[in-house]
Amino acid sequence: MFRENRSHPATQLRFQALHEIAAEARSRLPRNIWDYMRGATETETTAKRNRMAIDSLALRPRVLRDVQGISLSSRFLGADLELPLTFAPIGSLESFDPEGGAAAARAAARHGMMTTLSSVSAPGLEETAAAAPGAKIFQLYVRGDDAWVDDHVQRAVAAGYTAFCLTVDVAVYSRRERDIVNRFVKPWRREAGGQNHQAALNWKDVERFKAKHDIPLLIKGIMTAEDAMMACDLGVEGVWVSNHGGRQLDQAQGAMAVLPGIVEAIEGRAAVIVDGGFLRGTDVIKALALGADLIGLGRLTAMGLGAAGEEGLVRAMDLLAEEMQIAMGLLGLTSLTQLGPECLTDAPAVAMPDVLSAFPLLDPDR
Repeated sequence: MFRENRSHPATQLRFQALHEIAAEARSRLPRNIWDYMRGATETETTAKRNRMAIDSLALRPRVLRDVQGISLSSRFLGADLELPLTFAPIGSLESFDPEGGAAAARAAARHGMMTTLSSVSAPGLEETAAAAPGAKIFQLYVRGDDAWVDDHVQRAVAAGYTAFCLTVDVAVYSRRERDIVNRFVKPWRREAGGQNHQAALNWKDVERFKAKHDIPLLIKGIMTAEDAMMACDLGVEGVWVSNHGGRQLDQAQGAMAVLPGIVEAIEGRAAVIVDGGFLRGTDVIKALALGADLIGLGRLTAMGLGAAGEEGLVRAMDLLAEEMQIAMGLLGLTSLTQLGPECLTDAPAVAMPDVLSAFPLLDPDR
């Protein structure tokens, strides 16, 4: 019934549940890197609301249906995917595994899913594209003028990226207090200049991009229907619903809380991606039921790499896919296209939300 595992047999024996991968990553990673991964801004309320928004939805199972052949396949911007997932762009991904974006690209290719490379992660745009075949997205933090942006777009096109992504929720950088108390500053932030270009980014820049470039454009960091509609009016191909994993604006809503309103507002004019707290197969199923086309995985990506590099990340996707298939079968469904809002109902969350509350067997304190 289940799709085959893609990880090495020894890795399968070593990690038989996702919380074991999280626990291994915590034991192996330096404290400042672990805190960088799990932390959020100021009170960390937004990150907790990401989990609360997911956990406040319950699944509605249907029974006595033939579910012998369950498929998790989908399409995104013309790409055929075995899983409706992408690794989200993470700055300094090489902090979790020396091969960084290249390891993530290879893991994505092994699972027939997408990966999104951050412009501030090694080994770089071309090197990551060359690491493995498959659909990829390149994400840019704007640190230069129009010519600088155009150069990155042209390089992404030449390297074969499926889409280009502008992150737009970092006009100013937040206060991430776990990093502050650890006196931890990511290497790229010590060296980077040009923050003024990101601060000045506006809708006219999106309009200019669409007029000049043919590669599909995704706008990441949208949390309101108003901004989603403005993006669609400018011809953007993808609306990426995200609050940066709770790492930018404190006291914001959870991503899943705003997803239905955004899906309704744009009326199918653009593909919808969402990230923010997705750690289990049922989380992914809920987002698909609410109209998302692709789900971004951030912290789970970091934990998979931190636990055992590429093999750890492949194994994390093995387990996530198995959880998705179990959920689909118990919902009485065999295709992701059968998912819809009728598969969900509101319900009270049963645990206090936390970045890692999806892993109840993992002690979140350290």
